[in-house]
Amino acid sequence: MIYDTIIIGSGPAGMTAGIFAVRREMKTLIIGKELGGQLVWANEIENYPGFESIKSFELINRIKTQATNFGVEFKSDEVKQITKLENGDFLLHAGREEYQAKTVIVTMGLSPRRLAVPGEVELNGKGVSYCANCDGPFYKGKRVAIIGGGNSALDAAEFMSKIASEVYLIHRKSEFRAFDILVNQVNERKNIKIIMNNTVNLISGKGKVEKITLSDVNNKSETVLDVDGVFVEVGRIAHTDLVGDLVERDSKNQIITKNHMETKTSGLFAAGDVVANEFKQIPIAMGQATIAALSAYQYIQMKNK
Repeated sequence: MIYDTIIIGSGPAGMTAGIFAVRREMKTLIIGKELGGQLVWANEIENYPGFESIKSFELINRIKTQATNFGVEFKSDEVKQITKLENGDFLLHAGREEYQAKTVIVTMGLSPRRLAVPGEVELNGKGVSYCANCDGPFYKGKRVAIIGGGNSALDAAEFMSKIASEVYLIHRKSEFRAFDILVNQVNERKNIKIIMNNTVNLISGKGKVEKITLSDVNNKSETVLDVDGVFVEVGRIAHTDLVGDLVERDSKNQIITKNHMETKTSGLFAAGDVVANEFKQIPIAMGQATIAALSAYQYIQMKNK
């Protein structure tokens, strides 16, 4: 069986691409390990148009149901290798099967880099978050900690300073890696307390985040802070080696695309957070996925002429 398009990744971008592909009567398969992608890391979503607030799993199921009803096929699998065939099609080698497609859309997203400390996994979604924009509004008037020293961490701290009563910005080094303008904005916020040269070595609480334990990198002394939420902003990882030979990538291994979300390989498109784009938001990822699906359709039509 040859699919018109195979989409790698079953997050919002992947499922959106699937919806728009089948609406062009393309035979479409989505292959992904975890339905929902990065959405599963959020508890509630408040920045998705049409919903003031919606549980992440409800949004995932709504999109999945719509895609399935339109005719999108789903496979819970992991693509291990992609081969470009002589006729221009793609052969995808997965864990259990091989799949052939005329086009491929990569929407595998990014994986948040974790702290890898006790309590982080156990309290994920119960005070531990990897997206201040997504979960920040739930901490109005509360105390939160932002972990990191780059642009995303300082942007999250500045954002949370307008919501939370107190914000601890914790960085393991003596200097921030962020833009000067962000550093200045953070320094001007009276409710942001900056703690440098410290790492988090424990997140604790009974059923929810209540405390974090810090360790000074110089003298190893420990400090315990009472907080209601922890936002981990130490970067995200693009696992794009799968298509490393087929695309151009930036210094962060994100995929570089052209105007219509096409890569350097004809018939191969990319969309969502895995794309080299400054802004990482659900509507942006879905918009890119829409373009990618329609571009894949046009590619097939031009090839058939």
